[in-house]
Amino acid sequence: MDVTHDPATLSWVESANDPATDFSIQNLPFGRFRRNALEPWQIGVAIGDQVLDLHAVGLIDHLDMQRLMAAPVTERRALRLSLWEGLRAGSALQKVWSQALLRQSEVEMGLPCEVGDYTDFYTGIHHATTVGKLFRPDNPLLPNYKWVPIGYHGRASSIGASGQQFHRPQGQTLKPGAAVPDFGPSARIDYELEIGAWVAGGNGLGEPVAMAQAEDYIFGLTLLNDWSARDVQAWEYQPLGPFLAKNFATTVSPWMVTLDALAPFRADFERPAHDPQPMAYLDSAHNRAAGALDVQLEVWLQTPAMLAAGNPGQRLSTSNMRDAYWTLAQLLTHHTVNGCNLRSGDILGTGTLSGPAPEQGGSLLELTQGGKMPLTLANGETRTFLQDGDTVILRGYCTRAGVRRIGFGECRGTLLAAR
Repeated sequence: MDVTHDPATLSWVESANDPATDFSIQNLPFGRFRRNALEPWQIGVAIGDQVLDLHAVGLIDHLDMQRLMAAPVTERRALRLSLWEGLRAGSALQKVWSQALLRQSEVEMGLPCEVGDYTDFYTGIHHATTVGKLFRPDNPLLPNYKWVPIGYHGRASSIGASGQQFHRPQGQTLKPGAAVPDFGPSARIDYELEIGAWVAGGNGLGEPVAMAQAEDYIFGLTLLNDWSARDVQAWEYQPLGPFLAKNFATTVSPWMVTLDALAPFRADFERPAHDPQPMAYLDSAHNRAAGALDVQLEVWLQTPAMLAAGNPGQRLSTSNMRDAYWTLAQLLTHHTVNGCNLRSGDILGTGTLSGPAPEQGGSLLELTQGGKMPLTLANGETRTFLQDGDTVILRGYCTRAGVRRIGFGECRGTLLAAR
């Protein structure tokens, strides 16, 4: 932690001083915006309800987010300090910088950066256990789960920014009792509550990243919704895992919250004594002392009926990133241990982050026990899986006594009818 985390610091941008804002001066997340569809994406930082144009104030001389993310961690921290100094109350830069502010509500937010590759992990042990019990009641976790971070290669081209709309996908499914598969629109569209970690810089091919350096290769975090077609998934996933059930859409929030901003919300990472402890290449003193992050997560659902009634939606569940079975450093280190080269702009998904209680499921698959126990919403509607027109909103934030609140903004996506 450093001076940028001082909870007493206020900004001359008044909206950043609201205790409820996601984007106080202690946060300063990075994203891309544009005023209209004819101009290129600009690099900005969120401050209150505003966005600061970094190119306009001379803090960068380019519009390449991947290039900014690839800068050494010392330069990235220096940029954060410059932003903090320029935006704090009493700054001599207020008059000049105020000309480079735009309301977030008046600009279009895009993907935080162009996505290179996308790997999705399976770090949520409560999710893995609950889902495993649906198929293997006596043996929910496979033998490798507590030894190796499980992951698969996702589809980067269908990742979209918050506000993404997508059509109900079609595919093959095997209906209960049927001898041959059917083809048509998926009837079991689901969401998955995840965090996305954006890679900074990268490692050379054949050059593993050790635990001691792993976090230097993570630029920041966003919320991530890994939409899933559960009926397609059940038919196709053996023996090679997810394919069409996962590649039709993934939604991320537009602001990358840096690990530096999250420093006050570090937590110890400790395995239960009866579980296998991480292998040496996945272990470090720093990871044990502060490898976990205390990020509170929420899932909200707004149905078309709620939208028509002016209802902002209903919260379905809450959980916390701290319950993840593997840390971000472990994910990145394991990803590169075989010599795999990560690149600036790659994204690593955590997998569904559910809590230990049944009502803390990070997907409808868990909350409805595979569709067997429909959810009754406050307005009388019911859901087993998502219906056309449903909007899912993910939210994430960090709170702690004596520290300013840090938020991620919204990750919002809407399911449309099949084409």
